[in-house]
Amino acid sequence: MTFFYKWVFPVVWLGFVGLGVFTGLFSEHTGQGSLDPMIVVIPIFMFAFGFFLFRQLLGGLVDEVTLDGDNLIVKKGDEHLRISLADVINVNSFSSINPRRISLRLRNSTRLGRDIDFIPAGRRRSLRFLGMTRLDPLAEELIDRIEALRRGSR
Repeated sequence: MTFFYKWVFPVVWLGFVGLGVFTGLFSEHTGQGSLDPMIVVIPIFMFAFGFFLFRQLLGGLVDEVTLDGDNLIVKKGDEHLRISLADVINVNSFSSINPRRISLRLRNSTRLGRDIDFIPAGRRRSLRFLGMTRLDPLAEELIDRIEALRRGSR
């Protein structure tokens, strides 16, 4: 779903806004002889707002994160990283936003930065509002595995 949220949905949404601008500019106007500026201003504002919103919310997401033993395999574009779970110092889960996401804070910075954000795979809870304050099950599993690694290394 990351590909859909990062590429398909923004292109479709911004495309419809662009189609609105195009239609407003080139459709025939009856009655008054001039173009109402709101036909252009509002879609341009929506386009700019949507672009910056998509960039802020979805731009930092990595494409894929998989668990391989005590390591995470992180992929973003052509970049592939192997990160030890022992290098993760914090796990946050954001289930009250759509799409839900998990954010990992790393002990040291990597080529992708110090924070790794991704959309967890799996089924969504159907009644999300009842479990808004609960951690994502995958985030809970990561926290448990990281804590087990820390206890084992002492």
